[in-house]
Amino acid sequence: MNLFKIRGIQLSVHVTFFLLLGYVAWEGWQEQFARGLIWSLIIVLAFFACVVLHELGHSFMARRYGVGVSRILLMPIGGMAEFDSIPREPRKELWITLAGPAVNFVLAGLLWWPVSRLPEVVYLYSFNGLILQLFVANLLMGTFNLVPAFPMDGGRILRAVLATKLTYLRATKWAAGIGKFMAGVGILVMAFWLHSAMGTLLFVFIIIAGETEYRMVVRREQEDAHWRVAIERLYRMRRDEPPTLPG
Repeated sequence: MNLFKIRGIQLSVHVTFFLLLGYVAWEGWQEQFARGLIWSLIIVLAFFACVVLHELGHSFMARRYGVGVSRILLMPIGGMAEFDSIPREPRKELWITLAGPAVNFVLAGLLWWPVSRLPEVVYLYSFNGLILQLFVANLLMGTFNLVPAFPMDGGRILRAVLATKLTYLRATKWAAGIGKFMAGVGILVMAFWLHSAMGTLLFVFIIIAGETEYRMVVRREQEDAHWRVAIERLYRMRRDEPPTLPG
């Protein structure tokens, strides 16, 4: 579902996002009836506003390097900026990736002043509770995204660093492999320690997305190699052709 555009970037929500809103509203109602329902929706919408700002950080930095951004898609497990292409230059990918978590740390820094002046007792469903939760959420979002679980931000940073010494394909292979291991650990923690179905689903999605992107890179490398060989053959054929005399 398309919502609106931000400087030409379409903001959309996946249909399952409304299931999340319904679940959050129900949990709030169970806690404090109408007050809990309203504040629960306000809190989750404010959190996803921070997610949008995180993705805009990526998007605006990508535009600075000439990369097109078609839309930002919000899902229950987070957001995703859709680029026309991923820069293969390590420096560009590094700065584009760092821009997202940097936004969260800036937001946490801005929220620190009001948070430091909150009373000792803060109620969950209140304005003070909202400020405190957004402060914690931005710290956690920025830190969590730096975990080297490709294709999360930390995994892309790892690939950019590896790509300074390895080929782009090998750097992606290493980043994806490490990402699978980290995501596997995350699944175990979420499923058997924290008992979080949403967290488990998130790490499963990370494994699938990482493998999908790695295969796309492999396919592109194979296509590039095919065209290089075809061009070289054509060049040799033209070079080996005997000269023709004018008749």
